[in-house]
Amino acid sequence: MQKEQISVFDMFKIGIGPSSSHTLGPWRAAQQFVEAIQERGTLDLVVEIKILLYGSLAKTGKGHGTDIAILLGLSGDDPVTFEVDRVGPKTDLIRSSHKLILAGKKEISFFADDDMLFLFNESLPYHPNAVTFQAFLSNGTAISETYYSIGGGFVVKEGGSNHSKAEVDLPFPVETANNLLHWCIKTGLKISDIVMENELAWRSEQETITGVLNIFTALKECIYRGCHTKGTLPGGLNVARRAATLNRKLIGNHSYSNYDEWVAAIRKTGDSFKNTLDWVSCFALAVNEENASFGRVVTAPTNGAAGVIPAVLQYYIVFCDSYTDERIIQFLLTASEIGSIFKKGATISAAMGGCQAEIGVSSAMAAAALTECLGGTQRQVLMAAEIAMEHHLGMTCDPIGGLVQIPCIERNTMGAIKAITASQLALQTNPDNAKVSLDAVVKTMWQTALDMNSKYKETSDGGLAINIPLSLPEC
Repeated sequence: MQKEQISVFDMFKIGIGPSSSHTLGPWRAAQQFVEAIQERGTLDLVVEIKILLYGSLAKTGKGHGTDIAILLGLSGDDPVTFEVDRVGPKTDLIRSSHKLILAGKKEISFFADDDMLFLFNESLPYHPNAVTFQAFLSNGTAISETYYSIGGGFVVKEGGSNHSKAEVDLPFPVETANNLLHWCIKTGLKISDIVMENELAWRSEQETITGVLNIFTALKECIYRGCHTKGTLPGGLNVARRAATLNRKLIGNHSYSNYDEWVAAIRKTGDSFKNTLDWVSCFALAVNEENASFGRVVTAPTNGAAGVIPAVLQYYIVFCDSYTDERIIQFLLTASEIGSIFKKGATISAAMGGCQAEIGVSSAMAAAALTECLGGTQRQVLMAAEIAMEHHLGMTCDPIGGLVQIPCIERNTMGAIKAITASQLALQTNPDNAKVSLDAVVKTMWQTALDMNSKYKETSDGGLAINIPLSLPEC
């Protein structure tokens, strides 16, 4: 595996659902292609655009909104700021008018059925998520570039560098869990402190704090919105949103008008095991129902697994009474480091590794973060991450209809519960007696990914995707 420097803001990206690899990644790739055209000074010469989608992007692209994301990216819109309510209307207009305004400046004719090709039976060797953009110019020449969406919103241009930013001298370089533990033992610092020291190589501490709290704002807004929005998810499966109904049932007669008052109201409902379990499920459902509805979410580390970390963080805030900026920052920094170790040693892409690479990784990240925030030692933190991933090994990615709905949404609830359980086990265990290390699990996960049949890697060619009629509602 090539060495890579990964920041907390690489692991946590604000964007629009339903998929980091199939929506956010292609969106970013389209933006990069348009920027490349502009840098060459040839935007005004473009008369036609062709988009070729390969592998997993072709097979589940429409269910994941890949076509929608690419149209918006080519139009110059940004997933961080673009109004989610305009996603459908704008792309519908592009299709009906047969007009695409590149970068918001250059209008060209565009016929989606002819100009965006889904090559279901073709894959490129580097990664299953590949897209080629071709721009034909009025002078008879053409520009062609291929991009790979490698998971978590990360994009690699063919022939380019895998690094998303300039390399810096990190005080504590980390490639493996063992590296991380070495620095913790040598310095006595917590994992979150190690991460913060590394972040200082890119920006000031205040900038990092502000950025992480902005991530948290997006997370809590997503949870709150999802817990108060009813309806049916788009895509044709007719899956009913459940979080809002569950929230209303659980909250009872307690009143509130904003997020902070909602947190206080939830606490008043009690902390019995059943009630806590229901609330954690509600939090996770809320985020992934937003994600499935082209809502604004945070990759954690992906969109398909975006509900696990917010649900566990919300559990920590509500039921562990830890609603402070310091604790939230500690939680997210710790989670990001665990995610980066999995990305460096294995993958966070379901198209490469199945759902173990998404729900499994997010569960490990959440378990580690919760354990540190609850006072666990560095070894217990790593142990919690190992336990969480160990019990996701081999999980396939088999979305029905290519949509990030069944079984994806419920899997986030299970990942969150497993994370909390893993944390509790680690906190009650002497890690010196552990038989399995986090690095061993990362290695095993990657080996499992390599052995896994491609039909279980986000293609909808196997598993539930071929055994459940599309007309059936989720049970």
